[in-house]
Amino acid sequence: MIPMVDLQRQYKLLKTDIDAAIQDVLGSTQFILGPNVAELEKEIAAYHGIPHAVGVASGTDALLLSLRACGIGPGDEVITTPFTFIATAEVISLLSAIPVFVDIQPETFNINPSKLEEKITGKTKAVIPVHLFGHPADMDPIVKIARKYNIKIIEDCAQAFGATYNGKKVGTIGDCGCFSFFPSKNLAGYGDGGMIITRNEDLAAKVRLLRNHGSAIKYHHSTLGYNSRLDEIQAAIVRVKMKKIEEFNDRRRINADLYRKFIKRNDVLLPVEMSDCKHVYHQFTIRSKNRDSIINTLKTNNISSAVYYPVPLHKQDVFVRQNISGHNLINSEICAGEVLSLPMFPELEKEEIQYISNVINHAS
Repeated sequence: MIPMVDLQRQYKLLKTDIDAAIQDVLGSTQFILGPNVAELEKEIAAYHGIPHAVGVASGTDALLLSLRACGIGPGDEVITTPFTFIATAEVISLLSAIPVFVDIQPETFNINPSKLEEKITGKTKAVIPVHLFGHPADMDPIVKIARKYNIKIIEDCAQAFGATYNGKKVGTIGDCGCFSFFPSKNLAGYGDGGMIITRNEDLAAKVRLLRNHGSAIKYHHSTLGYNSRLDEIQAAIVRVKMKKIEEFNDRRRINADLYRKFIKRNDVLLPVEMSDCKHVYHQFTIRSKNRDSIINTLKTNNISSAVYYPVPLHKQDVFVRQNISGHNLINSEICAGEVLSLPMFPELEKEEIQYISNVINHAS
């Protein structure tokens, strides 16, 4: 069986260092906001050339705390894409703000900046572009519009650690960049974890307060916060993998090129990489009107595949009940009916990619 992601292969590669890192944490008995969290924050800030990084409990919390730190609250409108994992819009509603959906560019699956301005109202306070599947969103026009209307930009980088746009790493372009260390991500732990990066000292201070029950001094609470601290063991694991992130992303890019070389079907659209962008291929996502047939053939040949995402957010029951607008989102709806993600991870072998591609080429 060829899985979507094989965590065992990477663990075996890094086993000695990961096991030692975990044992060091166990020996220190510093489990909450310990030295590994502090060092990982420094390392990720340095990697991005940015002054502040704050570890939190998950990628979802990274988005939630960023919104809170930016002052988003009841009745505010936050623009984002309907073609993403629900966490991106979920956190908006959890703050009693209103998600406003803008359609995607079908080539990259990312929010279409040319559709953004028409959705801005006097209540619009932020936009969350998602760098979906590892390809950067088109940030320059988004930044231009955000500055024009004085709205915050919170980048959802959960699937795009290390991706670049016009030479800038994603997460460094807006007010905040939000990352996930979920086990399948490009940079991953062995549980939940997340990180927020920002150039803004005030935003960083607010996030640090919010992640720790609204407390800067023990047992003194200046605001209502959350229990959203990055776990020390997860931080230790991510620090080991951080040393390999460029190598791992390069392997994903090589594997993507191999898929492009071997897949030869006129009814399959391959993922693109726009000029001046570096795609890091969290997913290798194709499109086909014959998706179901390809899925069944892959399954018959013991090859995993996945549909990310079969139901756009504006069609999810939770948002339908809230009467969240779903107008003019046709590209999101079309892509949801055609996308198919293939196995993608750094340790995937050339022979496996060739086998997967041959199965796709001969699927009915």
